[in-house]
Amino acid sequence: MPASAGTSKKRTSLAKGSASPPLPHHKAKRGRSRNAADLLRGASRLAVDATRGVTDLVEAMHHNIGAGPDVLGRPLEAPTRLLTKPVYGSIRGVTRLVGAGIDRALAGMAPLVGETAPPRGREAMLAVLNGVLGDYLEESGNPLAIEMRLRHGGQPLELEKRALRLALPQARGKLLVLVHGSCLSDRQWTRLGHDHGAALARDLGYTPVYLHYNSGLHVSANGRAFAALVEALVAEWPAPLEELVIIGHSMGGLVSRSACHFGEAEGHAWRRRLGKLVCLGSPHHGAPLERGGNLVGLLLGVSRYSAPLARLGRIRGAGVTDMRFGNVLDEHWEGRDRFAHAGDVRRRLELPEGVLCYAIAATKAREARGRVPGDGLVPVDSALGRHDKPELTLGFAKERQWIAAGTGHFDLLGRPEVYATIRTWLGS
Repeated sequence: MPASAGTSKKRTSLAKGSASPPLPHHKAKRGRSRNAADLLRGASRLAVDATRGVTDLVEAMHHNIGAGPDVLGRPLEAPTRLLTKPVYGSIRGVTRLVGAGIDRALAGMAPLVGETAPPRGREAMLAVLNGVLGDYLEESGNPLAIEMRLRHGGQPLELEKRALRLALPQARGKLLVLVHGSCLSDRQWTRLGHDHGAALARDLGYTPVYLHYNSGLHVSANGRAFAALVEALVAEWPAPLEELVIIGHSMGGLVSRSACHFGEAEGHAWRRRLGKLVCLGSPHHGAPLERGGNLVGLLLGVSRYSAPLARLGRIRGAGVTDMRFGNVLDEHWEGRDRFAHAGDVRRRLELPEGVLCYAIAATKAREARGRVPGDGLVPVDSALGRHDKPELTLGFAKERQWIAAGTGHFDLLGRPEVYATIRTWLGS
């Protein structure tokens, strides 16, 4: 995927104001695991980028405050800029030299350090970092950017028949693909000792495969890439394929719907084999948390003294801003400032034709009666595809909707009653 595939607007610094060029980078070979040197390079680059961003932010605030009042025409603006330019320029110069030196040193170490499978804690940290800054990491060629892969047991799968047979010796004709949510990884499907994929393998004979992806990219960019991966997986599956099912949690449901759209548009074979799609707490019509973040950015921009701080709100990744309204298509964001305080401009993406689509919402209320609150992140109506505008409402059949009472957003991954509902749907 090209570096710009997941973003609607290029960024050169974390604070969205630097004119400094990014550090030279050498992307890790696609398909191999990161080693310690790669991760250190990624962390050092991010620290350098953050230093530049903070420098830009402080400089902008210094100029605004030192320029004098607007009513007098900001009489001190020119002298302030002239006096401070050498200071901030030297900070940027030193930062760039130090960062480039560290980057070259670590790049030289990379071939000497063995590849490593990162522990769960480090993967969880990388997943959060990619969820928040994933598009920036991808654009800047940072080794911390997650490359989309299909995995099993935390290990990447080579999409070739013989390799799949070796990696999945118990592979059967019932294929299940699980898609995680924002700021999560494929290894976080396990909650309180339970994994929906492993349980469905045990109870219904599915072979689970897990998508691992950079959730900071646009949903549509991830959907397009996911569609291509599933096409390759189905073509090389080592057993006669009888059934294909996708389960998406949170953003994973949006990525899955987007993938169905692109698979249909590209005439992919897997799209005709897909039988069922299950969405768990997916914000089909957005999440209030992102709308609140957008409003904070708008309010900070009201005053020229606080305006530089609004840059901080522009750090959040494209995937995060897609969840303001539930964007799943390129046209939902292309040509628009994704940070602008604008209304919902989407056209409805119909549920995939010929697929039994299921939706589970969660509410923290003890009983799922009437209009109940959401799960802490996603409103019930959004998770069930309901919208005040009939033209945007998704067509989940009544018997394929269910609300989990007394359940939080992440509890959808481990509650026994949630699994029992999924098992009933997939077993029928």
